[in-house]
This record gives sequence, structure tokens and C-alpha cells, in this order.
Amino acid sequence: MKKRILGNSGLEVSALGLGCMGLNFGYGPATDKEAAIKLIRAAYEQGVTFFDTAEAYGAANEELVGEAVAPFRREIVIATKFGFKDGDSKQGQDSRPERIRAVAEESLRRLKTDVIDLFYQHRVDPDVPMEDVAGTVKDLIAEGKVKHFGLSEAGVTSIRKAHAVQPVTALQSEYSIWWREPEKEIIPTLEELGIGFVPFSPLGKGFLTGAINENTKFDATDFRNIVPRFTEENRKANQKLVDLLSVIALEKEATPAQIALGWLLAQKPWIVPIPGTTKLNRLTENTGGASIDLSVSDVKAIDDAFALTNIQGHRYPAHLQKIVGK
Repeated sequence: MKKRILGNSGLEVSALGLGCMGLNFGYGPATDKEAAIKLIRAAYEQGVTFFDTAEAYGAANEELVGEAVAPFRREIVIATKFGFKDGDSKQGQDSRPERIRAVAEESLRRLKTDVIDLFYQHRVDPDVPMEDVAGTVKDLIAEGKVKHFGLSEAGVTSIRKAHAVQPVTALQSEYSIWWREPEKEIIPTLEELGIGFVPFSPLGKGFLTGAINENTKFDATDFRNIVPRFTEENRKANQKLVDLLSVIALEKEATPAQIALGWLLAQKPWIVPIPGTTKLNRLTENTGGASIDLSVSDVKAIDDAFALTNIQGHRYPAHLQKIVGK
């Protein structure tokens, strides 16, 4: 798989990473541990060198990633995150300096490593000045416990404040063919400052794969049950976008998911999507997306068709939407 560099930082990663959250958090029952380890190692064999986890996904997620990548730890990049009270996203944000330090130590232990390659603030904390957050991570970098600083779902003001104290290597936020909001202010700011972009949910939380339709039933613990964009009515309305991707995929001898990933990779050379999956066949399909080479005219055709579609439903329920983009 081709490599990319996140912004001006020099941090080189595979063109596609692996989002590990869904292996045991957010999308229904946890994957069997041995199967999850097998999947992470298969990703590495297919060229993936960028693995994403977080304290908020539960201790088991970081421990799983740490165990799975142990045989090739020095050849890959691990990203993890801090920023929630007791590591629980339901309890709200907590990015006090002492909490950041505590999470760093806990993550190092769970990941069985001596350094965190990329340490993100999971969500901006309105009660802690961004300068204090960035300054704490700057100290952790000086101490050799962290290599790079990142932000997740931060707005332009927070990005600029953080970057002035400690250069931000990457911003992780949702971005895909069906969620284009970052194009307005975020992407121009990242380009100006030399910050890489790591889109999560690049396949629209699975919708852009074509495997989900209006009749799909999610597990009771699946996060998508509370996402407005995933109501039965909105799934039916949004099917037009997947149908469009399917037509383009047929022409390219690819799948809708691969076209969606290829579209993201075609936007900027410093964009590195992190699709997640629990299935080996989907993993192989996703990594194949890194080989999709869309021309300028291909991207324009997708964008022109997208402009004629009216995506229905917000990407988050209201209580979650209010803590992003600060």
C-alpha cells in the first residue's frame, strides 16, 4: 500500500488506516478477541501501518490493539485519545492536565508500548483552555512518552490555539462523500497550517458500502439506532447516493466502498481515512480502495451527481452534536 505523510509533521502512515473502535465498541456485540487480533494482523499484512484506538472505546480496545501489533510494533503507528471523564464518553469531557497525564500512562500500559505515536484530544473541553491541553501534550512529547499531538472534531478556533503552542500533526473528524461539512472551513485551515486530516466514518458508518438499506435491523447496542441519518425513513431517502456510487463502481470494476475511499484519497495527498470493520472480507475490500485512482473528471462526476442529491438526517443526535466543532 502507498504511504502518505500527515501534513508537515513528517509522520508517515499507510494511505488507509484501520479504525479499531468497532471491534468492541459502538456497533453491537464485541468481536471475539482472537478474531479481532487476526483482523488487525491481516490489515498489517495488507499494508496498513496506522491503527486507531482510544481510552473511550474501553480498556479492552487498547489492550487488544497492543497485543495484536506487538510482533510488528516498531513498524506501525498507534493513535489513541484522551478527553473524557474516567474514559466514559457519556460523562462529558475532561482534559485537565493531570487527567491527560494519567490517561497517557494508562494507555502506554494497555498498549504495551513505551511511546504513543499520535495522542489526540478526543473532544474539545470547554472548561480547560486549549493552551493548557496543548502545553501538557508538549511536555509529554518532551518527556518521550508521546511523539505527535492531534485533535478530534475540533473547530477552527481550537485548532489555531492548539497549533500555536504545540504543532498539531493531525485532525481526526468525520468526512465522507455524504458528510462534506469539513470542506467549508476545516480543510482550508488544515492546508494553511500544514496539518494532516484523518477522516473517521469514511464509509458513512457503513451506509456507503451498500450493505445497509431501509430494512436493516441494528443490534440493540448499536450506536446507529440513535443517529438521525439512520432512521428507516432517512435510509430509504439516502439510498440514492449509494445507487450513484454503485453505478460508478461498476464502471471502475470496484465496489461502492472502494469508490467512496478513492474519492477521499483524491481530495488531498495528506488525507488518510481510517475505515473500520469486523470482517476479513470487508478489510480486503477496504484496503483495495487505496488502489482506486480517480481522475479529476471522475471526482467531478461524483461531485456533480452528489450536488443533485439531498442527504436526509443529521449525523449526530443533538446531545452529541453540541460537543463537536468547538
